[in-house]
Amino acid sequence: MESYLPISYINDFIFCPRSIYFHQLYGRTEQRLYHKTEQANGKAAHKAIDNKRYSTSKHILQGIDIYSEEYCIGGKIDIYDEKKALLVERKKKIKFIYNGYIFQLYAQYYCLREMGYTVRQLRLHSIDDNKNYPVERPEKNKILRQSFRQQIKQIKEYDMSEPFNPNANKCRNCIYNNICDSFLC
Repeated sequence: MESYLPISYINDFIFCPRSIYFHQLYGRTEQRLYHKTEQANGKAAHKAIDNKRYSTSKHILQGIDIYSEEYCIGGKIDIYDEKKALLVERKKKIKFIYNGYIFQLYAQYYCLREMGYTVRQLRLHSIDDNKNYPVERPEKNKILRQSFRQQIKQIKEYDMSEPFNPNANKCRNCIYNNICDSFLC
C-alpha cells in the first residue's frame, strides 16, 4: 500500500506547516518529554476512545482505523454511532472552531464513506464543558469542501525549504519551538 497522510497532520499543518517535520524528528521519543500540559491533557482525554471504553454499545464504533484511497489519508475516528449515522470528533476543550478541526472531521467522513458507512451528521464535542457543535457535511458547504481539498494538496506538496513567516503567537505555544530555527520570539 502506498504511504498515506495521517489525518492528525491536518490540524497540525494548519497550526504550523513545519510542525509535521519536527514531529517526525522526535520519532518514537517518549511524548511526555516534549509535550506541554495542553497536549498531555488532550491525550489523556482520548484514553477512553483509545482503549475502547467510551461505550459498550455495539452500534458505537470507537477508535477504528480508517482510510481513503481517493485522498490517500488515514487514521482513526473517535466515535461513530451507526444508529444515528453520526460521526463525532472529540476535543479536550473547544474555545473556537478552527478549520483544522473541521478538516479532520471531513477527512474521517470521506474515509468512512469510502469504506461503505453512511454518515448523515458530523459533530465536534468539547469534553471539558460537554458542548456539542454540529458541522455541515462537505456537500452542504462548497467553500469548506474546496478549502479541505486544497489543504490536503498543500500538505502533500509542502517543501521545508520554502520561505516561512513564523507567527509569534503560535510559536510561543508550539511544543517544537526549542528546536525550530524560525522561533525567534
